[in-house]
Amino acid sequence: MCGWPLLLLWGLLPGAAAGGLGRALPHRTLLDSEGKYWLSWGPRGGRLAFRLEVRTAGYVGFGFSPTGAMAAADIVVGGVAHGRPYLQDYFTNANRELKKDAQQDYHLEYAMENSTHTVVEFTRELHTCDINDKSITESTVRVIWAYHHEDVGEAGPKYHDSNRGTKSLRLLNPEKTNVLSTAIPYFDLVNQDVPIPNKGTTYWCQMFKIPVFQDKHHVIKVEPLIQRGHESLVHHILLYQCSSSFNDSVLDYGHECYHPNMPDAFLTCETVIFAWAIGGEGFSYPPHVGLSLGTPFDPRYVLLEVHYDNPTYKEGLIDNSGLRLFHTTDIRKYDAGVIEAGLWVSLFHTIPPGMPEFRSEGHCTLECLEEALEAEKPSGIHVFAVLLHAHLAGRGIRLRHFRKGEEMRLLAYDDDFDFNFQEFQYLREEQTILPGDNLITECRYNTKDRSRMTWGGLSTRNEMCLSYLLYYPRINLTRCASIPDIMEQLQFIGVKEIYRPVTTWPFIIKSPKQYKNLSFMDAMNKFKWAKKEGLSFNKLVLSLPVNVRCSKTDNAEWSIQGMTALPPHVERPYKAEPLVCGASSSSSVHRNRSLELLVGFMVLGSMLHSTHLCSPFCAWGRCFL
Repeated sequence: MCGWPLLLLWGLLPGAAAGGLGRALPHRTLLDSEGKYWLSWGPRGGRLAFRLEVRTAGYVGFGFSPTGAMAAADIVVGGVAHGRPYLQDYFTNANRELKKDAQQDYHLEYAMENSTHTVVEFTRELHTCDINDKSITESTVRVIWAYHHEDVGEAGPKYHDSNRGTKSLRLLNPEKTNVLSTAIPYFDLVNQDVPIPNKGTTYWCQMFKIPVFQDKHHVIKVEPLIQRGHESLVHHILLYQCSSSFNDSVLDYGHECYHPNMPDAFLTCETVIFAWAIGGEGFSYPPHVGLSLGTPFDPRYVLLEVHYDNPTYKEGLIDNSGLRLFHTTDIRKYDAGVIEAGLWVSLFHTIPPGMPEFRSEGHCTLECLEEALEAEKPSGIHVFAVLLHAHLAGRGIRLRHFRKGEEMRLLAYDDDFDFNFQEFQYLREEQTILPGDNLITECRYNTKDRSRMTWGGLSTRNEMCLSYLLYYPRINLTRCASIPDIMEQLQFIGVKEIYRPVTTWPFIIKSPKQYKNLSFMDAMNKFKWAKKEGLSFNKLVLSLPVNVRCSKTDNAEWSIQGMTALPPHVERPYKAEPLVCGASSSSSVHRNRSLELLVGFMVLGSMLHSTHLCSPFCAWGRCFL
């Protein structure tokens, strides 16, 4: 019966987390591929709580890294040794040397160890004012993890060998409250035995017919169905609404997207109704919103576009991935819509080589939003989630929101963008877009490792700068984007004239002599780019007039489509508000908390020292503080 009084005493310790044992945290994910390291996390009293559950009897390590590697990382190491818990705040320098942090900002809440597992639970402030700690924001966070079969000794943690890894997460995503019944009906849109070519990038398109419903249904959740072993092969999946004026013959076969021989029916599929990207999980619509099916305005045919990323040119790959859509006849109040905003995907989106930082902007102009919203919903639409999308050179994305020239709160941002982790961000509070508002998708790129131009395009070595806005109520606006003028970009490198009329693509330069008969792409690559020229070019591009893209469903256009607009005069780049850290207000509380825990551990230690009837801290095969 030794475990009973020990467990009760822990619950009565001054400052101890009552109910720490088994307290639910809203988010949970597996960090390794063998099921040995689980992370749970969530908010707790203005701080962020973490629980590590690891299959080891030694130490467990966890931290935050700017790149996913050990250099310049913020690390915490904990465990239970000889019946006593420990937790230590560390950091690494640029040479990956592990050092104890003079300011201890991780605070132990609970620990246990049994014959197979160690569990450690702790909290920390989001912003600690410690130069050795990483601030936790709504951006992507690259967490690093490690463990060892031995506990930390006097010389510090032993090297973890291969028991380590990294994973990108969004730690401040709002809690998902609506849990689906296991009995809810669903249907799958899944590719069948798609042969993946041995080339870097493949876009595969397949049309599907939505099941015929007698009444209106709402899709309330979408989950990716990724074939096991293909988690890194399937980069993103887009679901488009297509024209309804087809028969089922369009369903006979899939085809490579954007190919000259692609079926004409595919060209009618321009309205994105769902987007998923690598690293993302299932998406649940808010309780008052659903994706409508079964009415004359809803999709009857959809196109599933799957982007396969095969950088090592593997041969013989066959894929059967897709989406699962859960639906209900319990109709919600609003129909959801999707707007694609940002830079229209085009070769006119240009990024010079060798640039540590280059910014591009895509404009959802006030002219487009004015026309569409005044006609469809003058009281505005409400955005509840955003997917930010770029490719390999992307380093950060912000979706900025302006009203009458004044900047509103950011709709979404990711200052540590990870190409391999893109998912819908739930907004903490829905944000309203009114007629006359304008949006800017601001993307930051790094091309230091590239010797040639990077172009807007479909390949992962090309670039995109897009935001997908999930909103309600649905209106007839599917794309609100822009592209900068190409001729002024070419004038920057000295181009004077092109051959007209344009009969080839990419079009050909006529003068000056050094570019004569070169395509505009070859001319841009021939130009000698240096950092100075790149910065001047960046300043120019951000000031250029833009061609407006303002599209409806079924390939229709608002009247503003194709017109030229000037980018608004705004502060560039976006200036984030300074972070407010909690160290000054909470340091004394933390010191008192540590003292209370220390006193509690000393009491427990003396109890254990005075009895030899049972193993330290043990009850029901587990060991507790």
